[in-house]
Amino acid sequence: MEFVLILSILISAAAVYGAVYFRQREKKTLNSIHSMISQAKAGDFHERNFDESILSSVESDFRDYLLSTGVTKVKITEEKDRIKELISDISHQTKTPLSNILLYTQLLSEQQLPEGAEKCVSALEIQTEKLKFLIEALIKCSRLENGILSLNPSKAEIMPCIKEAVSNLKENANCKDIDIKVSGENLQAVFDFKWTSEALGNILDNGIKYSPKGTSINISLLSYELFCRIDIEDQGSGIDEEDINKIFSRFYRSPENAQTEGLGIGLYLSRQIITAQGGYIKVESEKGHGSKFSVFLPNA
Repeated sequence: MEFVLILSILISAAAVYGAVYFRQREKKTLNSIHSMISQAKAGDFHERNFDESILSSVESDFRDYLLSTGVTKVKITEEKDRIKELISDISHQTKTPLSNILLYTQLLSEQQLPEGAEKCVSALEIQTEKLKFLIEALIKCSRLENGILSLNPSKAEIMPCIKEAVSNLKENANCKDIDIKVSGENLQAVFDFKWTSEALGNILDNGIKYSPKGTSINISLLSYELFCRIDIEDQGSGIDEEDINKIFSRFYRSPENAQTEGLGIGLYLSRQIITAQGGYIKVESEKGHGSKFSVFLPNA
């Protein structure tokens, strides 16, 4: 009886010791993993010589994962640097030739030219401008997609940004006798002035291109709890329901608008810019009854 009692005590003591030991070991492993995560978040994780008899297999696997992630991060950073250098080089290498072509084209247009040559010079100038716009748009897209070009949103009044976009396209609108009307309160939102002006300008330019002469485009502002909404509504040809989800794709042109001047990159760039600032764009359209683009910018 006494032997059984002693044995029971020993078994209980061993169980308590085992529980404490394994609890301490588990705590040590969790603390080690927590330390690894903290180092990884701070970008300061380094491999150490672990004793596999002490370190759990989970801890070891997690170490391997963090090391592979660190290598991947370094590769991504190196790739972004290479892309940044390539984009900068393309921008630099194309800027001078294009500027020279435009300069010489303008000089030619000021000279006495043989009959029929003026049309050729005019066509050359138009195509060079298109090429310049395309290269600049592609560079902007590439910079945004690769995180090279950073936006700097800040709280500000949105009306000056809208007026800037309208002002840049006033000449285009006047050529088609299109009246651009702006209404609503001067609300505030969080946005990058320069890039948001470009995004709104691309949408507005689209409305001018596909609207008949003598129509109007209405821009209005609405306030929501979390967002400021900017509606750009035209009286153009409208968009087919099946095309609404495609118009923001890069280089997409609907077959019926293929003859209209454009590259199919403006709306894509607009969505990239607005999304990068925590906003979004919605479209309502009915074929033959115009389109309404709604841009939502965060209030905070």
